Amino acid sequence: MTKLIVGLGNPGDEHEEDRHNAGFWFVDALAKQLNARFESEKRFHGKVAKAKWEGEDLFLLKPSTYMNLSGQAVGALYRFHKLTPVDILVVQDELDLKPGTARIKLGGGTGGHNGLKDIQAHLGTPDYWRLRLGIGHPRDVAGEGRVMDVADYVLRRPQLAEQKLIDSSIENSLQILPLFMKGDTQTAMLELHSKG
Repeated sequence: MTKLIVGLGNPGDEHEEDRHNAGFWFVDALAKQLNARFESEKRFHGKVAKAKWEGEDLFLLKPSTYMNLSGQAVGALYRFHKLTPVDILVVQDELDLKPGTARIKLGGGTGGHNGLKDIQAHLGTPDYWRLRLGIGHPRDVAGEGRVMDVADYVLRRPQLAEQKLIDSSIENSLQILPLFMKGDTQTAMLELHSKG
């Protein structure tokens, strides 16, 4: 069973609504559902919420290191609780998926995502679970033939229509989480992937 769910994002009020913080939005919604509260934990370089899932401990983590150093927080908690990579689900924003789409996969490349690169460096393996929340790519939304820089795009808030789609993909992901958590990953993936 998954023992650690990491939401990726950047700390600080100025980043709260950035597309890059979709992972934070997911773990915030899950913490609310589980009645868990995030507390700052210096030794884990982030905010941690502890919850129970089917009687087992489940940790939710929001690194406070900024995206590019997310592995510091994940690695610290991973080592402290003696987890294995497959115990971890990392929730991230994904440029290559349209808003409203969410995908789960185990392992694979980082797709240029700096948060994932750093996590992989700290874990020493790509073999952890990822939940990819689509935020779209600037080339798909920029008008007038001028494509917005990727860094600018991920550090801005989505348009209202996009935000609603991202929120619905978070909702869909939360709905399949019980299947995923009990190890029925194939059914969870099929259900989630059929929703968009």
